[in-house]
Amino acid sequence: MKKKFFIPVALVTAALAAGGLLYFKHIVPLEKAVAAPAPPPAVPIVAGVVAQHDVPIYLSGVGTVIAYNTDVVRAQIQGQIISINFTEGQTVHAGDLLAQIDPRPYQALIDQYTGNLERDQAQLINAQANLKRYTTLGDKGWATPQLLETQQAQVGELNAAIKADQALIDAAKVQLSYTRLTSPIDGVVGIRQIDVGNIISPSNTNGLVVVTQLHPISLIFTLPETSLPQIEQQQQKTKTPLPVLAYSQDDTILLDQGELGLVNNEILQTTGSIQLKANFPNKSNRLWPGQLVNARLLVDTRHNGLTVAASAVQQGPNGAYVYVVDPNSTVESRPVKVAQISGGQALIDSGLKANEQVVVDGQYKLQPGVQVTLLHGKAAEEQAAQDAMQAPIP
Repeated sequence: MKKKFFIPVALVTAALAAGGLLYFKHIVPLEKAVAAPAPPPAVPIVAGVVAQHDVPIYLSGVGTVIAYNTDVVRAQIQGQIISINFTEGQTVHAGDLLAQIDPRPYQALIDQYTGNLERDQAQLINAQANLKRYTTLGDKGWATPQLLETQQAQVGELNAAIKADQALIDAAKVQLSYTRLTSPIDGVVGIRQIDVGNIISPSNTNGLVVVTQLHPISLIFTLPETSLPQIEQQQQKTKTPLPVLAYSQDDTILLDQGELGLVNNEILQTTGSIQLKANFPNKSNRLWPGQLVNARLLVDTRHNGLTVAASAVQQGPNGAYVYVVDPNSTVESRPVKVAQISGGQALIDSGLKANEQVVVDGQYKLQPGVQVTLLHGKAAEEQAAQDAMQAPIP
């Protein structure tokens, strides 16, 4: 009986030992593996390289385009317009005929004064002949001195009358020339203010039309008064006019490149700013009077400056910073000092080195120490578009 009872007990003990060994070798490690947290996936980002090159330093302001010259073509005499010789919006040159006033009344005056001149000239010839005869008779004692003096006075009177007639003719010719309304400058004509058949006179304040000179053209813009010492220093250094760039309001289109004409002789006390005037050739007609544009005044060039894409620069509680990608594909937050942001590029004064990689898109997913993976080509473009939709509004 004892032997039969011993065999099952031994079997049970062996089974328990085998089960315990199985649990500690396989089940416990599996439970530990399930309980251990998985490492976070690498964050996809778009990176750029810190470039080193010569960087222009600009002072940026907002300005208004004004015409280099603007003239209102007005009549200097009164008369009826018999022809209009331009089309609205047409380009004209100085001296081009714009309109014709009826010249007949003024031509009639010239004819009248010319007739008076010819009459007085004929009378002068006769008076001079009489004077010559009276002088001969006076030498022989047959004419009195009074008669000679009277004849001399008549000759002088007719000479004066001839000069007056000639002056009237010259004045009438000037009046006749005013019947031709011509362009005083090269430019573009605007909207016609009066039609054929109407009477025009100097009292018409709107005149015939406005002619605006577009080549060259000017831009008046403002900068803070604190910029004045830097501008004056650069002018004294270069001894040449400083370049000025005119951009569209969204800073995407370069409209024209000109040069600084003058810095106004006083500071605007109400705004603490200075006015500057630049001139542009405007050969492509991209600048138009009254247009609001962004002006960039070149005041210096930073040699071997460090630049990154403007999107790489982030703003935090302690100022500007960028995410720098380490060689082990993790990121660190590094504070930087930005000198300027222009043309989509940020000029860095301190905080970065040449050829370092910085994150230019995808920053809102990052924290220092996070593992990242770099996207290239089309994947980078898609990621940038996706981030633009998901990024929180600042």
